Parts: sequence; C-alpha cells; structure tokens
Amino acid sequence: MGTLDGKVAIVSGSGRGIGREVALKLAAEGASVVINDLDKEPADETVADIVAAGGKAVACVGSVVEGDFAERFVNTAVDTFGGLDIIVNNAGYTWDTVIQKMTDEQWDAILDVHLKAPFRILRAAQAYIKAHPTDYHRKVVNVSSVSGQYGNPGQANYSSAKAGVIGLTKSMAKEWGRYKVNVNAVAFGFILTRMTDAVATGGDTTVEIEGRQIKVGVSQNTMDAVKRTNPLGRPGTPAEAAGAVFLFCTQDSNYVSGQVLTVDAGSR
Repeated sequence: MGTLDGKVAIVSGSGRGIGREVALKLAAEGASVVINDLDKEPADETVADIVAAGGKAVACVGSVVEGDFAERFVNTAVDTFGGLDIIVNNAGYTWDTVIQKMTDEQWDAILDVHLKAPFRILRAAQAYIKAHPTDYHRKVVNVSSVSGQYGNPGQANYSSAKAGVIGLTKSMAKEWGRYKVNVNAVAFGFILTRMTDAVATGGDTTVEIEGRQIKVGVSQNTMDAVKRTNPLGRPGTPAEAAGAVFLFCTQDSNYVSGQVLTVDAGSR
C-alpha cells in the first residue's frame, strides 16, 4: 500500500529535473500522475518510466503559459483518472541579467511562467474542488526559491516571481481551507539540474524554451562557492528536492498550511 494510493496528481514541468523526480515519487507512492513538459519526448519518457514501474501516468504536453493550458491540465486529470487531489506547480526556468539590461520581454516571460501559470492552474481547479468535497485533505505545493525569499543579483524578474508565489501560497491557504485543501510552498536553494550545471569558463550553454535560446549553467567558481558555503558541502539533488515536495503531499501535513519550507541544507 502506497501513501498516496487512489490519489490523482498534476505536476507541471515534470518531464525533466525536479518535476520528473516529484512525479516519480508520487507515482511510486500510488498516485496517478499527469505529466507535463514543453516537449513531448521527455514527457512521454517520464510516463513510460512510471508505467514500467507499475504506476499510472499520462502526458499533457504544452506550455503552462498558453491561454488554455490550465483547463486542459486539470481536465486531463479528471477525465483520465476521475479526480484531482494534488497540484504541484513546478514548471519554470531562469532568464537572468542585471536590471538595466532586462527587457520587458524577459520580465514578462518569467513572471508568466512562475506566477501567472500557477494562478491560472489553481483558478481552473477551483470549480472541481468545490463541487467534489472529500473526507481527506487535498494538497497544493507551489515551488518557490530562496531567491524569492532573499533576492539574488541578476534575478529581479525571477526573485519577484518567486516572492509572488509565496504570497499566492499564503492567500490560497486561507481561501481554500474551507475546502479541506492545504496549500504550501517549498523554496529551493541550489539544486543541481540542467539549469545549474557547472559550465566551462567562457562557455555558452543554451536551451530552447518558448522559441528562445536561454543561457543555462553556472561558472565553476559559482559551483565551488556553493560547495564552500553549504553546510553539507554540495548542491542538492532533484530527488532530495522532490522529497521536500512529497512531505506536503501526504495526510501527515493536514494541519500545515500557508507555510514555506526552505530547502537549502541550512545555507541561509
């Protein structure tokens, strides 16, 4: 028997990285999971891995910033698995520069993916949640960042979006408590993903996101600094990040709502 047997979860940005590990963890504990990614291949791969392990999953491919995505995401869970119990708002990326060089496009793109998209998903879920009360607690976990708690140079857009996620979390905890929904957030520190891999000095590693070439990775000097200042001496892994999300998805957290769990090994 899994901790989440019979539950249905949607996890945005779950074809890769932290989101993938969250989806694998929820599925391993018995949840049926809707997988989302911008690209079909990683979404289908995550679905296949879950099914091969004996779990249940289906893909909902597309960008979380598309106007009709939120309804399609929620409806995929309800139509395929008959319900919706867990929402994990994880999708996102960074597009960094100092404020004098930051364009409106950079600002809007990051606010849209990190803050508007979770807002839309929660708005789309409200009608189903209200119309289908349960005798257990549903769960929402929003992914924030230590950048949203403390700020970070070169990340005025990302830090603002992630601070907004905290405000959204606290408001929705108060608004949805009457529906027996716990709404919490995790604020990640340095987690090792394709966005934070160390790259060679002077190297430019990019990925295509929404038709844009976005620079990813950090310098080796930055990686070395993380190792020096982190109490555990290393970055976190996606699986460890997923473990923090999982804590808020279980019935053990039924009297915990509106909270932000900092996941950085005590670096702050």
